[in-house]
Amino acid sequence: MRRKLFIKTWGCQMNVYDSDRMAALLARHGYERTDRAEEADLILLNTCHIREKAAEKVYSELGRLRQLRERRRQQGAETLIAVAGCVAQAEGELVFERAPFVDIVVGPQAYHRLPELLARRARALGGVIDTDFAVDRKFDEVSLPEVNGAVSAFLTIQEGCDKFCTFCVVPYTRGAEISRPAAEVLAEARRLVAAGVREITLLGQNVDAWHGEGPDGRSWNLARLIRALAEMPGLARIRYTTSHPLDMDADLVRAHGEVPQLAPFLHLPLQSGSDRVLRAMNRRYTADDYRRLVGELRTVRPDIALSSDFIVGFPGEREEDHEATLRLVEEIGFAQAYSFKFSARPGTPAAAMRQQVPDDVKERRLAELQALLDAQMRAFNAAQVGRTLEVLFERPGRHPGQLVGRSPYMQAVHVSDPELAIGDLASVEITEYHPHSLAGRVVTPH
Repeated sequence: MRRKLFIKTWGCQMNVYDSDRMAALLARHGYERTDRAEEADLILLNTCHIREKAAEKVYSELGRLRQLRERRRQQGAETLIAVAGCVAQAEGELVFERAPFVDIVVGPQAYHRLPELLARRARALGGVIDTDFAVDRKFDEVSLPEVNGAVSAFLTIQEGCDKFCTFCVVPYTRGAEISRPAAEVLAEARRLVAAGVREITLLGQNVDAWHGEGPDGRSWNLARLIRALAEMPGLARIRYTTSHPLDMDADLVRAHGEVPQLAPFLHLPLQSGSDRVLRAMNRRYTADDYRRLVGELRTVRPDIALSSDFIVGFPGEREEDHEATLRLVEEIGFAQAYSFKFSARPGTPAAAMRQQVPDDVKERRLAELQALLDAQMRAFNAAQVGRTLEVLFERPGRHPGQLVGRSPYMQAVHVSDPELAIGDLASVEITEYHPHSLAGRVVTPH
């Protein structure tokens, strides 16, 4: 009888990708995925350490799972609990100290050893841990996830980060930058396209730093990889995230103007519009550098839209720094954005910095920034009314005959048309907009 696996995933798209690969790996060892923790023989928490109080949320969840396991034990069933991901990497043995009932702690670069860890746990009386950074065999040994009719899929090409921004834990939880070989990436992309995937999003903590070995033995950059993917029949769209402004080279900028399959939407984190704060963050670019880069992108692709990340209340941020951010946001204009109050991550340089900004000041500054960003998002959505956009349809809508797709700018688009099918790419005239979605009618089906 097959055993049941329940996975709860926090955080970024890479964690979603990792969860799918772990599920595919464990399927070879008799585990079938379920969406009900109550029936699971193995519960795996794939955790994220980016946001505030991330570890506390994991321990709170573990408390609930301990009760669930006790109920199953009383019914004669055993449940193993594994903590994976960045909290596992950051906390390590501390997980066992705070939650001694946990069976396995596994870091992001050791997922391919999960079957071995399960075997060790079966032989051991206590918990087992693997948080080594031996990433070299991870992608070779972790199974490819099942597509199951998906139209859009993630594909990790790069992990880790060498930038060491002073607020960020990624270099400590994911390790140094590692790039997968181009042949390996292209082979996985071909498999996805053969299974019906029409849109691939390339993933990396610092994805535009990717420099993988090419089939010719030479180093490829991200632009060359994108051009190779664009030659793949059936692949309609290519995206990539998350990029760092420092690694957006001229070749990648040109690709946005020369590769039709490369979506005109880019997530390009800014974090702050103040040069003084950017230096304190160790971002290694200035507001003018960012401004010039956006200008170059809009020159080669005038219809490109931007998304970004912002941190308000970074230690030492003054009112004039906050105002500089608001001015730069106003000048550039963003279609989407993610903005957060600074929260200290243990072990990062920013956590020990002086001049921590009071929480009430951070709250006010965040509200001001978000009001501006929300207004820009609404204005961008409103500007789509009357335009004809290529929409890739991904799933059924809430109403009979309705399908939901994505515009090139990642907006959800609702269309009612009996001729449409999931996987279709159609030209849609946008007829109305809402705060987080659009609606329209098909002009030209593909």
